[in-house]
Amino acid sequence: MIKKLKSPYWPLHLMLLPGLLLVVIYSYGPLFGIIMAFQKFKPAKGFFDSPWAGFDNFQYVLDMPDSARILWNTVIIALFKIVAGFIVPIIVALLLNEVRKDVFKRGIQTMIYLPHFLSWIILGGILIDILSPSSGIVNQLLAWVGIEPIYFLGDNRWFRQVLVMSDVWKEFGFNTIVYLAALTSINPSLYEAAIVDGAGRWKQTWYVTLPGMMPIIVLTLTLSLGNVLNAGFDQVFNLYSPQVYETGDIIDTFVYRIGLIDAQYGVATAVGLFKSVVSFAFISISYYLAYRLANYRIF
Repeated sequence: MIKKLKSPYWPLHLMLLPGLLLVVIYSYGPLFGIIMAFQKFKPAKGFFDSPWAGFDNFQYVLDMPDSARILWNTVIIALFKIVAGFIVPIIVALLLNEVRKDVFKRGIQTMIYLPHFLSWIILGGILIDILSPSSGIVNQLLAWVGIEPIYFLGDNRWFRQVLVMSDVWKEFGFNTIVYLAALTSINPSLYEAAIVDGAGRWKQTWYVTLPGMMPIIVLTLTLSLGNVLNAGFDQVFNLYSPQVYETGDIIDTFVYRIGLIDAQYGVATAVGLFKSVVSFAFISISYYLAYRLANYRIF
């Protein structure tokens, strides 16, 4: 024990304590509230005196006519975000890798990853302004070429596309950094050998660059499986309205409305617990695949 205390790493472990304390308080402490999913919870009676409901809350959610639609919206929006957010950063990283002017390259990098640091409250306001059917710049351009104004944020035919494209716009620049870092680890001698063999830029990209990036590509793709039920509450909440509930209402916004607005705390907790269990299963599968396919280890 004395030898362990004399370890040179104990200051580093000590630095972890505030973070661990916050995790225990804000992540593990609230888990006691899961009991509300099995109760007809009433705030005045608290956890211990609220009547027990068993699985009635889960059955109530399953019997709701909108349950299947909300689950489908969540999955389809999340999947499109995963796919688009996976492909676009790779393409941008490959294009930036071909830029030879460092100043120009760094300037582009700064501009494209700046939106990542802005909240959806700010970006939501920007999108509402530029997509406005009356005064938005996008509809003004459409009118200039003879196209009728489109109510992007109030039309079920367009709302999902707006969610996916705006999410990609916000995050692709930051995700590109991961792939640019992977490009720096590729041995330059491989490109020299490819040039000697007569390979042009396209063949160098196909046979050298992409294979060199493949481990990080497989890793990011497999780890993204854990977000299948995370369609982005902040984004949807700041952009949606009752007009687009049909295609834009997701599990998180449904929990917000039924829990905080309608005060059905037991039902909202049941939905949140269902999402957590399914997400945990997908995260476990994604980490297993990352370990098997990319030799990724947590520790």
